[in-house]
Amino acid sequence: MTREELLQRIWIDPQRCFGKPCIRGHRIWVSLILDLLATGMPVAEILEDYPGLTESDIHACIAYGAEMSRERYVSVPLEPAA
Repeated sequence: MTREELLQRIWIDPQRCFGKPCIRGHRIWVSLILDLLATGMPVAEILEDYPGLTESDIHACIAYGAEMSRERYVSVPLEPAA
């Protein structure tokens, strides 16, 4: 699936979920899925906990996060010079 196809699985509706990016057709925030992945939760376990999702939905969340990292910066502490 291409990046564009994956990103089409994400939607933002100002009237739902406070306008946060969600997986299309669900009220599951992209940030929730990314947080779960960041904690090390396996994709299979996420799919088990959210049976309406597909593996492509998970990939769409990752693709959306990658796009956002190109556009925005998060302040993280710099490593001290060695």
